[in-house]
Amino acid sequence: MSKVKSKKGFTIIEVVLVLAIASLIFLMVFIALPAMQRSQRDTQRRDQLSGMMTQITQYQANNRNKLPETQNDWNSFITNYMKAGGDTFEDPNGNEYTIKLVACGATSGNGDCANTAQRNATDFATQNYEILVVTGATCDGEKTVANSGTRKVSIVYKLEGGGTYCSNN
Repeated sequence: MSKVKSKKGFTIIEVVLVLAIASLIFLMVFIALPAMQRSQRDTQRRDQLSGMMTQITQYQANNRNKLPETQNDWNSFITNYMKAGGDTFEDPNGNEYTIKLVACGATSGNGDCANTAQRNATDFATQNYEILVVTGATCDGEKTVANSGTRKVSIVYKLEGGGTYCSNN
């Protein structure tokens, strides 16, 4: 009686199936990784801008509750408050932030700064690393809205992952 020898190993179908599953897993990671990195950078930006709002409050405490008034004053604020002690104030990509100052006065009947600040917030590009500083305004979601208080300020930044970050004092 002759025995048939069975060979140990994988069939070609099993190998192809394992490679297909591994490829799908790799593809999912490859697609999800950039989105996770963008989200992480946007979280860092939000944290930095929250720190900036804290420094604005400190500036007001040191200057009789006043805000910097001109573009040069805001640039000095960045140097003296945000970069104090050798700190850096730069985007997670390594580029320094720039400040663009916009005054928001009482505009249309609803007081929306859409005609000034919000248009500028949507016009500036993320790669410019530009922070929009809107004086006389508070945040309403991602929009800035006129506020009668002269000591109010909103900071607006266009996020890499989409949307706008707005914070106010």
